[in-house]
Amino acid sequence: MTHAFALPSPPAFPSRNRRWWSTAALVAGLFLSGCATVDNGNSTPAPSAIDPSSNRASTTPRLPSYRLPGDIPLSDIGVASTSVPPVALLAAPADLWERIRRGFAMTDLDNDLVRDQERWYATRPDYIQRMTERSSRYLFHIVEEIERRNMPMELALLPFIESAFNPQAVSSARAAGMWQFMPATGQSFDLKQNVFRDDRRDVLASTRAALDYLQQLHGRFGDWHLALAAYNWGQGNVNRAITKNQRLGLPTGYTDINMPLETRTYVPKLQAVKNIMAQPQAFNTTLPLIGNHPFFDTVTLDRDIDVAVIARLAEVSEADFRALNPSLKQPVVMAAGTPNILLPWDNAVIFQTKLQSHDGPLASWTAWVVPTTMTVAQAASRVGMSESELREVNNIPPRMSLRAGSSLLVPRTGQRNSDVPLHVADNGQLNLQPDVVLRRSVVKARKGDTLARLAQRYGVSAVSVAGWNNLAVNAALKPGQRVKLMLPKRISLAASGGTPAKKAAASSTRKVAKSAGQPTKAKAKVVVKKKTTKSLASSSAKTRLASTAKIDKKP
Repeated sequence: MTHAFALPSPPAFPSRNRRWWSTAALVAGLFLSGCATVDNGNSTPAPSAIDPSSNRASTTPRLPSYRLPGDIPLSDIGVASTSVPPVALLAAPADLWERIRRGFAMTDLDNDLVRDQERWYATRPDYIQRMTERSSRYLFHIVEEIERRNMPMELALLPFIESAFNPQAVSSARAAGMWQFMPATGQSFDLKQNVFRDDRRDVLASTRAALDYLQQLHGRFGDWHLALAAYNWGQGNVNRAITKNQRLGLPTGYTDINMPLETRTYVPKLQAVKNIMAQPQAFNTTLPLIGNHPFFDTVTLDRDIDVAVIARLAEVSEADFRALNPSLKQPVVMAAGTPNILLPWDNAVIFQTKLQSHDGPLASWTAWVVPTTMTVAQAASRVGMSESELREVNNIPPRMSLRAGSSLLVPRTGQRNSDVPLHVADNGQLNLQPDVVLRRSVVKARKGDTLARLAQRYGVSAVSVAGWNNLAVNAALKPGQRVKLMLPKRISLAASGGTPAKKAAASSTRKVAKSAGQPTKAKAKVVVKKKTTKSLASSSAKTRLASTAKIDKKP
């Protein structure tokens, strides 16, 4: 339906009638918009207006209706109870020991080995006191990391078993730090080990690596007791022991597989410590109070700084500073390799405040890379130190020379006054070789020779040869070019007929042969044969002994 409708122009009425015309225009507009909507029968009502029983549109949505039977009387209206069970309030742990107890989650081990370890610890209260007091510096951080990873809190007690919480502990198998990492295992978990620091002793880095390693082992074996056995014995050994039991149709739990005595008592030791920490009064033990709050704070450095300067600004002793930063080997902290240091919580604030107003030099030491193989005396002359001082600072043993590329700690001077770069701070090594008498020799280069190839031929460093001849390390040489070398003095034994001991042995052999009326050469062969057989037997015995004695704690 279409309508044609036009409004006349409003006459010039007075202003009091203009409002009426505006209202009329609005009404007409609404009327026209309503007429413009044509219902052609194809429109679809909204989904809410569909009657599901008739599939026809309804003007209003229909709600379900409920009809009660007429013979059921209505009940009286009552008041329902709105009371709820009381909320159980969990108080914060009184101290760190209580927090640790709440996180215990491993299956308890209960056998005679556990009883033996409980008696061992219970009869040594002084030992427990010392190692628990030592743990007060590090335990809160370890607990925080274990909770963040949702791991069993028993693992926070593992350094009691490994090192008695001594970060400077070193085992006979060269495992180091609180968590006792072997060198190779530490490297696989990015724990730097060089002449300036050993991250296996670092509180933060070693804890991160140990928990990473334990999570990896648990993911492999699916059992915390087996994971701990692998941490002590090596995952390859544990895997082979499990495989052996599987082939024999035997159980493969921690108490079922065959293992060394140290690993057999490893988890019982941890269980015994757990039992003592859970109920110290039952073992006549008193634990020192460790507050449930951080002991140290992390401070970031952007410049190299001496340990003595840090201790003075932070108002702590150097011994206390090194107890929190045990990875440092030198009297200077290299910011490129160790950008974060640990300080007691309150002293960290004092250090940062005083550092901002510090006006003097921060570091008196830097690193120097030895450019060519030289003696310690030559190196000391280069850096302005005495030989004894250079040996003491860098722990250089006597009768040893420095190879090219060695990193030494030396005093700062006008020429060497910059901070240690990252590649030196992270990879500095002390490479030594026995002192030898060198003689000056001149050789001629062959066709196609390079300086590096010539150095390799004579068993010397290419860097050293380059320094001796003022050439580049990768320099090409002309055929016949004369190159100066400093070669070890070789003593020829052929001219003198051998050492005095060999001469005496030969003389004795000739005398015996002559008295027996037999040829000298034949008798000498017999003597040599006997000696060779004996040396082979001795070598074989040593090999067997080494193979049976070598047990790697970490793979």
